[in-house]
Order: sequence, then structure tokens, then C-alpha cells
Amino acid sequence: MELTHFDEEGRARMVDVSDKSETMRVATARGKVEMQPETLERIRSGQIAKGDVLAVAQVAGIMAAKQTSQLIPMCHPLAITGAKLNFEIVPPGTIEIEGIVKVTGKTGVEMEALTAVSVAALTIYDMCKAIDKTMVIGEIRLMEKTGGKSGHFVRKEEIDG
Repeated sequence: MELTHFDEEGRARMVDVSDKSETMRVATARGKVEMQPETLERIRSGQIAKGDVLAVAQVAGIMAAKQTSQLIPMCHPLAITGAKLNFEIVPPGTIEIEGIVKVTGKTGVEMEALTAVSVAALTIYDMCKAIDKTMVIGEIRLMEKTGGKSGHFVRKEEIDG
């Protein structure tokens, strides 16, 4: 597999997707935020002073997916057709985040799904940092992608935690 973000002289470039076919493309990414059990309980019971942590993180993640090309230099601006964030509370102190992004287009949405998960995790951190500075954001990874020339990808094994 050849890296396509470099020209013949080794300089960075945005890949030309003009000749690619439009296909339905979906990417799923996951990550997690680990925290003190007391922090997780306060999130679950709605006792964080800044508000509903998961609702705000959900909106932040969707907004981030839509702005990925503004953050990652070689990403194409995409007209995303769907973006969704799911959260799973895993006691004693973990929130697992899943981001699913869809587009009908000439290039994939892996970066948008990864950005959505990353920003949702950062938002959780931001909203809870006053009570728990020990939080750890991690294991952000692509789980699955469909559509496009490279076909279907599914991560074969989960990260052991």
C-alpha cells in the first residue's frame, strides 16, 4: 500500500479524488475515558456542575466530525449524512465511547469517526476535570469501515484493558 498524501518530491498534498466513484461509506471508531469511580457516579447521577456530561459530549463529538477537515490538514471537507455517538458506562470507572459516521462520497469518514470519539472524550475530561484530574483518555481506534476502493475493514482483536 502506497502513501498518497505525498507528491513525487515528497511534499504534502491533498489527494485528488476527482475520478473516484461516490459510494456509501461508514466508519466506526471507539475510545474510552477512565476515571475515579466517584466521578463516574457523579456523571451517572447528574451531579456535575457544568451539566449533563454525556449530552454535551455527544453534541461536541458530532460537531467535531463535521469540522474534521478544519482540524486535520489533508482531510477533504465532507457533507456528512449521519453522525452518532454512543456511550457505555462500565463500572467502576470507565466510559466507553463509540462514534459512527456516514457519508455518500468519494472519500472515507475514518478521520471523522476518530475525531468525533476524540473530542467527545476531551469534552468529558473538560467537564469533570475540576473534580478528577486523574482521568485518562485512551484506546482511540478505528473499529470498522465500509465503502470505497479499499473495501471493508474490521478490527480483528480488541485491545486488552
